Amino acid sequence: MTSIKPFLIGAIREWAVQNGLTPQIIVDASAPDVKVPAAFVDSGRIVLNIHPRAVDGYAVDDELLAFSARFAGRSHTLKIPMAAVRAVYARENGQGVAFPDGTDDDQKVSTPDPTDSGPPRKGPHLKVVK
Repeated sequence: MTSIKPFLIGAIREWAVQNGLTPQIIVDASAPDVKVPAAFVDSGRIVLNIHPRAVDGYAVDDELLAFSARFAGRSHTLKIPMAAVRAVYARENGQGVAFPDGTDDDQKVSTPDPTDSGPPRKGPHLKVVK
């Protein structure tokens, strides 16, 4: 099964652009195979603007996000493995999705066991108001 992360990144990017917002990603720059300008890395992470006006050659697949962007007036080619993307969000309002550090993004969310009834219920707690 393909990873959901590239689809979420694309959906949030498109949503942000359609709403006049700036889509950004947070990247773990210390992750293997990440190619970003080291001078702009802060505390092992870099925040990147992925708005169509800010990048050229934007390409995404199940394993890699790649594009060119300008930093301090110089063009750089960036290559970011999906595993290194930690969040995608709109800069103006912070809405988006964060991905857990150090986990496989394809892990399923734990759901409650339907056979586990949990604590006993006390019955209805609604009153008839006349």
